[in-house]
Amino acid sequence: MRTFFINDDTPWEALGHGIKRKIMTWSDELMMVAVHFDQGAIGVAHQHDIHDQIAYVAAGSFEVEIDGIKRVLKTGDAYRAVKNEMHGVVALEQDSVLIDTFSPKRADFL
Repeated sequence: MRTFFINDDTPWEALGHGIKRKIMTWSDELMMVAVHFDQGAIGVAHQHDIHDQIAYVAAGSFEVEIDGIKRVLKTGDAYRAVKNEMHGVVALEQDSVLIDTFSPKRADFL
């Protein structure tokens, strides 16, 4: 667990296909992750069995689909995907960034 997240001291982890992330901080019950997307990069539709997710658009814009409903979200907007809701995103601009929060933490990310 990290008490402080220092952006300049934390390298990006390349995930491939124009997406990279930084694990910001976490506890047993909560995790925050920055996810950077190149324009056109796709966060493939998926669902979580045990995690609720809330994502904040920190930069750029995304086409977000949750359970078959699509919306374009821009900087300052957010979305929620609870357990078992199918969700995915497409980055509409270069350097689009989501701040993802998960409850409980994503142990598979650590």
